[in-house]
Amino acid sequence: MATSGQQQLEEAELPPVHQIQENGEEQPPDLRPQAILAYLKSRVPTLRPPSAAERTRAFNPWPALRKINLKQWMFILVAFLGWTWDAFDFFSVSLTATDIAETLDRSVTDITWGITLVLMLRSVGAVVFGLAADRWGRKWPFIINCFMFFVIELASGFVQTYKQFLGVRALFGIAMGGIYGNCAATALDDCPVEARGFISGLLQQGYAFGYLLGVIFNRAITYNSPHGWRALFWFGACPPLLICLFRFFLPETETYLAQRELETESAGKAFVHQGKKAVKVYWLMCIFLVFFMAGMNFMSHGSQDLYPTMLTAQRQFSKDASTVTNSVANLGALAGGITLGHISEFAGRRLTLMVACVIGGALIYPWGFSTTNAGLNASVFFLQFFVQGAWGVVPIHISELAPPAFRAFVVGVSYQLGNLASSASSTIESTIGERFPLVGENGEKVEGKYDYGKVMAIFMGCVFGYVLIVSFLGPERRHASLLTRLTDEEVAEAHEKHLEVQKGVSEHRETA
Repeated sequence: MATSGQQQLEEAELPPVHQIQENGEEQPPDLRPQAILAYLKSRVPTLRPPSAAERTRAFNPWPALRKINLKQWMFILVAFLGWTWDAFDFFSVSLTATDIAETLDRSVTDITWGITLVLMLRSVGAVVFGLAADRWGRKWPFIINCFMFFVIELASGFVQTYKQFLGVRALFGIAMGGIYGNCAATALDDCPVEARGFISGLLQQGYAFGYLLGVIFNRAITYNSPHGWRALFWFGACPPLLICLFRFFLPETETYLAQRELETESAGKAFVHQGKKAVKVYWLMCIFLVFFMAGMNFMSHGSQDLYPTMLTAQRQFSKDASTVTNSVANLGALAGGITLGHISEFAGRRLTLMVACVIGGALIYPWGFSTTNAGLNASVFFLQFFVQGAWGVVPIHISELAPPAFRAFVVGVSYQLGNLASSASSTIESTIGERFPLVGENGEKVEGKYDYGKVMAIFMGCVFGYVLIVSFLGPERRHASLLTRLTDEEVAEAHEKHLEVQKGVSEHRETA
């Protein structure tokens, strides 16, 4: 049993949202002024990093990774593949938007409505598939979700009209929104506590890896196939079938099965009961998660969406040079996500996020104003190292904060609502950009050319500051159990139920 000091520390890590009684039951938010003041006073002490000895021991990830057994690695791999191909499918449109526009005889702006539709409907998918994953298990919702990717990608390659294109991409938005929460739950449910940070970073960078694969296969397929962009979508339809097959041969996660074992009522009643309890206890936490994820999504979109435009329109990069720089950025993202995800395991989630914001802020100037290829490549590598490094902390951080019985739902919905809030990033940046036109050598404004570097620098400075403040004020439950806390009475009831089941099995065997 935890000592009183340990219990105080655990409660200090929680917002005035959660108060834990001695019997283990979590209580609704305590919003009394004295409770809020006590929580605010705890924000600095709870950032304290571990001792030098613990830091040295924990810095090496291999001992923690060796604790992951083969089945757990398979869960991590299938989740990584699902999230990677989700990103590949999403970026297939943005990478081929010009070609699609030419084929369908529409403007590129019209085609980008397909991307907007995806962003608008992702929250619907997060709700539907998140609830399904928490109610009926991770396995079959994951398989259905990936099968939808297969059908939609295949159909995308056959569209003949603009309306067909929008309809197919709207369905893709639902499928894309559903996969994130389930991937996070599948990868982290059974992951050993010590390895969660590393695996969180690895999983999150499936998104950057998917974009990198999209760039590579777009160059290899679209420009070498007589079918052009359609061939890229037909190719993209194949891997989801293999991922479905992979997941089919894996069982349910042990954590999900244990969660169902602990329920003392029928499955349906238990789910409704847990839902009411989660709303009562976690409502303020869920609001925080949406604000936090909005900041994180603004961070990624603000540093990525307009960057290719800045390279080609302002820096006059060729397509090949722009591809190289964007690939360098994604390599930085991959390295940062895994590195900072693991560092958060011993330095803490909040402290890691805050350090990433501070160093990322220091890199804004060279990232936005470098004029040489080498300077841009170096600055974008390290800026994305810390942007996506902060993102590497996200899957495990929000999983530990979410209600265990509804983790796939809350993680997915908070992510997608944050994404929806940030979907206007590029529009905001381009609108602000019109206030900063480029000036030619003759001192006159250049028509249609804007200083996107300055705009993105201003925008990212605000975003880093916002995420820094939210992370400082927010809660942390590092190494929290991913199972629902139960009261002593619930544990006893579950034990009695288990004994009754065992007795019934024994009697059946005797009569047989």
